Amino acid sequence: MTVASVPENSVEMHGVTKTYGARTILDGITTRLAPGETVALIGPSGGGKSTLLRCINGLATFDKGHIQVGPHRLQPNAPPAEISLVRRLFGMIFQDFQLFPHLTALENVTEAPVQVRGMNEAEAQEHGKALLARVGLAERVHYYPKELSGGQKQRVAIARALAMEPRGLLCDEITSALDPELKAEVLDVLMDLKAEGMTLIVVTHEIHFARRAADRVLLLAEGRIAEEGPPEKVFESPQTDRAKRFLKTVMA
Repeated sequence: MTVASVPENSVEMHGVTKTYGARTILDGITTRLAPGETVALIGPSGGGKSTLLRCINGLATFDKGHIQVGPHRLQPNAPPAEISLVRRLFGMIFQDFQLFPHLTALENVTEAPVQVRGMNEAEAQEHGKALLARVGLAERVHYYPKELSGGQKQRVAIARALAMEPRGLLCDEITSALDPELKAEVLDVLMDLKAEGMTLIVVTHEIHFARRAADRVLLLAEGRIAEEGPPEKVFESPQTDRAKRFLKTVMA
């Protein structure tokens, strides 16, 4: 398969390694995400999950290996232009929303399409309202972040990422700061996106969501993939001692 023919919603990682001083954060990560696949990244804190997402999106550099996002390849010291192309294919959503507090929900969603993609204001407004309706916020388009609940803020963040028309989303513990009811609101949106064929990589501690939504689970520990496979296999019949120890803790 030539680079030009690689599906834009696929991701491949080959030997991705990242260190901080003497500490190895990612230790030769190699895996592939098929187009439209939903992968849950689980594992102990400090295992490398969030760092791996940030490397895929170009927010963090790495020392060895390469990451193929659609037709674009990230390597150590990747040029900004290549990183920009990757970010257009895969948007990132953060735990702390990162909304602009002085902009309304609609303005948060339309900012990047106008400033980065050059979309005209009227088109961006129409598109932004449609996206906010898509995540259940049609009645909140003119609300400021301080007027929204945590779950609503996270859904604005999802709509903002979708406004750039990505082929996939990288979700970094996006429900960890929410109460159970609000978590359900956000996870339902992700389930809808999965049904539409969006490629999703979700760092999560929500084992129930990983069981229900993920096509595959990667368990990262000490910077390595300790376990990998369908949810039922990983959760019911883990093969490695490291995975067994972690799952015994979170599923007790």
